[in-house]
Amino acid sequence: MARDRWHLIREEDGAVTLARRLPARFDLAVEGHLPEASRVRVAHRVRQDMWRALQHLRGFAPVVRVWREEEGLRLRAGGAVAGRFARIDAEARIAALFDDPARVARWTGSGR
Repeated sequence: MARDRWHLIREEDGAVTLARRLPARFDLAVEGHLPEASRVRVAHRVRQDMWRALQHLRGFAPVVRVWREEEGLRLRAGGAVAGRFARIDAEARIAALFDDPARVARWTGSGR
């Protein structure tokens, strides 16, 4: 498998899941809302920022699931972790990404 290979799963309910490994597993996860945007673009950009924030977690494999709701997008960001880890700290780092307006604007393309 190529080093940059990501699995993009388009689900029947319209959701998009981006995962490094299959089956996609959420050992840790944070959910949030975003303005309407491309689900695939959001999944890739959230994955990139989440990886940067959590790359210290040994065995971390990011997973991002994005789906549409009436208010825009809903997403679950997190992933699988091989081994023990501080769940509260890791989930707080992900939640901090959602609280950064500049990141949200970059993810959704609304900062142009």
